[in-house]
Amino acid sequence: MATKVRVRFAPSPTGGLHLGGVRTVLFNYLFAKHHNGEFVLRIEDTDQTRYVEGAEEYIVECLKWCGLNPDEGPQQGGPFSPYRQSERKPIYRQYAEQLVNSGYAYYAFDTPEELTAKRETIPNFQYGHDYRHEMRNSLSLPADEVKRLIEQGTPHVVRIKMPKNETVTFNDMIRAEVSFDTNLVDDKVLLKADGMPTYHLAVVVDDYLMKISHAFRGEEWLPSAPVHILLWKYLGWEADMPQWAHLPLILKPDGNGKLSKRDGDRLGFPVYAMNWTDPKTGDLTKGFRELGFMPEAFINLLVMLGWNDGTDQEVFSLEEMIKKFSIERVSKAGAKFDFEKAKWYNAEWIKRTSITDLRTLFNEVLDNNGIVISDENYLDSVIALVKERCVLISDFWQQASFFFRRPYEFDTDAVKPKWNQDKTDFFKALTVAFSQSPAWNSTDLENEFKALAAEKGLKIGDVMLPFRIMLVGGKFGPAVFDIAALIGKEETIERVNHFLDLLAE
Repeated sequence: MATKVRVRFAPSPTGGLHLGGVRTVLFNYLFAKHHNGEFVLRIEDTDQTRYVEGAEEYIVECLKWCGLNPDEGPQQGGPFSPYRQSERKPIYRQYAEQLVNSGYAYYAFDTPEELTAKRETIPNFQYGHDYRHEMRNSLSLPADEVKRLIEQGTPHVVRIKMPKNETVTFNDMIRAEVSFDTNLVDDKVLLKADGMPTYHLAVVVDDYLMKISHAFRGEEWLPSAPVHILLWKYLGWEADMPQWAHLPLILKPDGNGKLSKRDGDRLGFPVYAMNWTDPKTGDLTKGFRELGFMPEAFINLLVMLGWNDGTDQEVFSLEEMIKKFSIERVSKAGAKFDFEKAKWYNAEWIKRTSITDLRTLFNEVLDNNGIVISDENYLDSVIALVKERCVLISDFWQQASFFFRRPYEFDTDAVKPKWNQDKTDFFKALTVAFSQSPAWNSTDLENEFKALAAEKGLKIGDVMLPFRIMLVGGKFGPAVFDIAALIGKEETIERVNHFLDLLAE
């Protein structure tokens, strides 16, 4: 690839970051890094009416959590600063004026009320070649009237003049040749009355000035492509136009339509990367991070939504993704989101992650539950026993809380129907035997337990379940003698006696 690869992610700071947005980041990032290129973050905040306080910081934090850090952006700076479009406002008007002067765009003075009236009288009204001469603009008004309106400071926008009866064709890296009939595209606004550019003008100008070589975005932007391609041509930059790739949609689990936040709320899973609290309403939308997903698992599940490397491999580190990624292996078809599969990726990543790396994550879970651990070796031993039982990081508390405090509740209903005096006698004898045990390790404890059961004429299965419930509170957890060995002699004996007291009540 001769041209230096430069890609960009250009979100609007209007709220939480949908997993589809993170996948767009990921595909851009992987493509750039695979080709030793650069990944740029650009904030498209030209629509000030939709700007949400804190959204930009949230986006940056999401990318940081995912390990997809930009090479250039508002935080890092770079050779093409500034990277917020609101700070680039003076740049855009000159290009809008250039388009007007060359006949590819025009001034439009229509008021919002006039546009509303037109839409009410004409079904499916489009401001384009069919109706532009009926509107108040520099194509329908005399030149001196246009000059007077501008000199008076009359509010106006700049619109692209879409050509009639033309076909705009381009090559998409995923979809091959794509064509559009210009008669079906309206005269989009390029520069708003407040002097801010719309997305259409800003994205083209900024991609040109920032030397973007490849533009990857969701397929919902395909209808905008003819406007952007014509702007590249009309501004005289056609030779520098980036290569396009429109990524497939992430679909609802049933495959019917694009996955939305509403679907996540309805089906009980997040669609945002991280928790997002709307600053206006205070509404909290839950994210993958807070639910207990590892960032490695999150980007792994995202890369498999629409891409594969041609093998059966499903678990990829970021380094492996960078090495193997190619845009040619991105599918045109939408990818169904499967939350059960997402959790599978997380469980796989927990299994593959070292105890040392899990320690910080699991310590946060303990901290959230009011537990402070000073003995790292003890925590590491617990992690070793339960890590393969955790699907989410947050599962650590349910799987391991009994290692850090005595259970509050016990599943006595699982024991009572078959409880008898023989079992009471067995466990009383067990506490005596354990108190006198010279060694305290899982192998010796198991041998001692089984020997005593045989001596009392009890089946191992009849006393193992009660012993587990005595230590952990329920029918779960790792090997029961590993638990006893770790919580220690005194605590094990106290839990047995406590449970016997409960049954005697």
